[in-house]
Amino acid sequence: MEELDRSRAFARDVKRIVVKVGTAVVTGKGGRLALGRLGALCEQLAELNSDGFEVILVSSGAVGLGRQRLRYRQLVNSSFADLQKPQTELDGKACAGVGQSSLMAYYETMFDQLDVTAAQLLVNDSSFRDKDFRKQLNETVKSMLDLRVIPIFNENDAISTRRAPYQDSSGIFWDNDSLAALLALELKADLLILLSDVEGLYTGPPSDPNSKLIHTFVKEKHQDEITFGDKSRLGRGGMTAKVKAAVNAAYAGIPVIITSGYSAENIDKVLRGLRVGTLFHQDARLWAPITDSNARDMAVAARESSRKLQALSSEDRKKILLDIADALEANETRIKAENDLDVAAAQEAGLEESMVARLVMTPGKISSLAASVRKLAEMEDPIGRVLKKTEVADGLVLEKTSSPLGVLLIVFESRPDALVQIASLAIRSGNGLLLKGGKEARRSNAILHKVITDAIPETVGGKLIGLVTSREEIPDLLKLDDVIDLVIPRGSNKLVTQIKNTTKIPVLGHADGICHVYVDKSCDTDMAKRIVSDAKLDYPAACNAMETLLVHKDLEQNAVLNELIFALQSNGVTLYGGPRASAILNIPEARSFNHEYCAKACTVEVVEDVYGAIDHIHRHGSAHTDCIVTEDHEVAELFLRQVDSAAVFHNASTRFSDGFRFGLGAEVGVSTGRIHARGPVGVEGLLTTRWIMRGKGQVVDGDNGIVYTHQDIPIQA
Repeated sequence: MEELDRSRAFARDVKRIVVKVGTAVVTGKGGRLALGRLGALCEQLAELNSDGFEVILVSSGAVGLGRQRLRYRQLVNSSFADLQKPQTELDGKACAGVGQSSLMAYYETMFDQLDVTAAQLLVNDSSFRDKDFRKQLNETVKSMLDLRVIPIFNENDAISTRRAPYQDSSGIFWDNDSLAALLALELKADLLILLSDVEGLYTGPPSDPNSKLIHTFVKEKHQDEITFGDKSRLGRGGMTAKVKAAVNAAYAGIPVIITSGYSAENIDKVLRGLRVGTLFHQDARLWAPITDSNARDMAVAARESSRKLQALSSEDRKKILLDIADALEANETRIKAENDLDVAAAQEAGLEESMVARLVMTPGKISSLAASVRKLAEMEDPIGRVLKKTEVADGLVLEKTSSPLGVLLIVFESRPDALVQIASLAIRSGNGLLLKGGKEARRSNAILHKVITDAIPETVGGKLIGLVTSREEIPDLLKLDDVIDLVIPRGSNKLVTQIKNTTKIPVLGHADGICHVYVDKSCDTDMAKRIVSDAKLDYPAACNAMETLLVHKDLEQNAVLNELIFALQSNGVTLYGGPRASAILNIPEARSFNHEYCAKACTVEVVEDVYGAIDHIHRHGSAHTDCIVTEDHEVAELFLRQVDSAAVFHNASTRFSDGFRFGLGAEVGVSTGRIHARGPVGVEGLLTTRWIMRGKGQVVDGDNGIVYTHQDIPIQA
C-alpha cells in the first residue's frame, strides 16, 4: 500500500499539470495502439479536467503507429515477387505524418465519449527560438485551458529538420521527454508527470532483482550511482532521457514525477501526495540525506550485538549453533523452494553452468550444512583461550588470550551455502557479521538469513548478522574502517581486486583458484587416475578443483599420459594444452596458463621433472592448493617444501582443501595471502589476541624496585 509522503505536500497546490506519455505506454505489441491503457489514461485526464485542473498532454507514439500502418499498407499493395525482395526501411517522417493523424483521431474519439474537447498542437524545435512564437504559444494554451480544452502536444516529426526521428538529439529539445520539460517551464506548470513502462527510476536496470526504486532523486547522491539499462525499445529515449529532462525541470523549479503509465490510478495517487514513482525536486537534498547512514547503522548494530554474544557463556553460544542447525533442517522445504526460484531465474537468464551449479542447494547439501554447524558447536570454545601465560614479576601475571576480531564484512558470489558457513563461524568466534551475497542467490540468501537470525535469542539480537541487499551499500561499507575490522571477499578475481583497491579495511581472501596436480614419473597409475578425476570432477566449479594437470615427460612413453587423458575426456572434460601437450595430444592450445575454468575443462602440460612442475606452479599458480602424485618420497618432500602455496598435498585430491574437511567445522573463505591467516580459514582465522594482566598493586616507577622474572607458566588444560 502506498503511503503519504511529506516531501510531496506540494501536490496540494497543483493547478496546471503537464503529463507526458511514452511510446511504450501508448503502443503495445506490433506497434498497435494499447487501447486499454490509452482509454484509462484519457479517463484520468478527463476527471482531472472536470475537477478544475488545467491538463496539458504530451504524447509520443506517432512514428511507431505510423510505421505499423504503412507496413500493413505496403504488404497489401505488394505482389508475391515484391515480397521476395529485401524490404527497405520506411521513411520515418512519412511514418510520423501517418501516425500522428491516427493517434490524434483516437484521442478525439475517446475524449468526445468523455465530453472533453482536445486540440492538437505540433511544434518544432526551431520555433522555440522565436520570442513571438513563445508568446503566442502561451496565449493560445491559456485560451484553451480557460475553455477546459486539453492541448495535446507532439513534435512535428513529419516536417522536422532533424536528420531522422530517433537519431538526432540536438536542439532546444530532442525528444518528447525534453519537450514536456520545456513546455512545463514555458507554460509555468505546477507539476510534470512522465509516464513510463516501469514504476520509476531504479538504482540499476529494473530487471535486476537487486535494483531498488528511488523514491526521491537526490542529484548529489544518485547521479553517479545509477546504472541505466538499454534505451527504449520503441521510443527515442528511455530512462536516461527522462532523468535528464526531469533534472532540468526540477532544478528550474518544476516538481517532476516519473511513474508507470500501466497503472490506471497513478496520476490520481500523485496528486493525493502518495509515494509512487520517483520524485525530482529542487529541494530534494533537504528531504533525503546525501550520505546514507544505513551502512554505518548496520555495522554499529553488529558490533553491539557481538559484545552481547561474547558476554554469554560458552554453553549458551553452543546452544545458538545447535538451534540454527535444527532450524535449517526444520525449514528445508522453505529453503529449497526459494532456492529453486533462484536456480530457475539463473537458468532463464542464461548464466554459466558453473555459476548455476554453485547456486543449487539440494536437500543433501542442507543436511550437510546442519551437520557442519553441529560439529562447529561441539568444538572447543575459541573465545578467551589462554595461549601463553607469563610471570612478568613476582605476583604479576600476563596472559595472551584469544579474542574475536569484531565485525566482519563478507562479500560472496553465487553460493548460498556460504552464508550458513560464514554465519556459524562468526557466531562461534563471537564476531558481528555483515553479509552481501550475489544477486543470483537473492531469495536463497534472504530465507537462510531469516532462518538463522530467528534462531538467535533476543538477548543477543538478530542484528548480529546483517544482510546487505543492495550493491549500492557496499562502497559505503568499505569506507567504515573505524567500525568494520576485516573484509573477506569470496568470488571472482575482479571482485577481490576491486575490493582491495577501494578500502582501507584489511582484506583476507584469494583472487583465483588455479590449482595444479603434478603426476610424477614414479606415480601409481591407478591412484593418479583417481586423484586427477576427483580433483577435476568432484565439484568442477569449486575454487579447490584442479585447473591444470602437469605430467612428467616420461609418462608419455609408457602410456600413462594417455590413460589420464582418457579418464578426463570420457567424463566430459574439455582439455586444452600447453605448447608441449597440445602438440603431443592434438588438443587445442590454451590461451593462458593463468586461467580458472570453474567448469568441466582444464589445461594439460608436459614438464621435464618435479623442478619443472614447481617452476610452472610458481609462475602460473595462485598459491591456493597444489598436489603431487608420486611414490618417490624424496621427490614428494621436495615438492612439499618448495611449492609456496597455502595448501600442498602428496597423493591426495586438491578437493580436500576445505575448512570442513580439515576439521575446522566450516570455512569463511580461503586465504592465499601470508598475513594473519592462510589456506582455509575457520574459527582460528577470525580471532585475534588480547593481553590480560593480573597484579597486586605493582607500579613501574622507572623500573625501580621491581625484578622482572619473565618466566613461562604452564597453561592448565
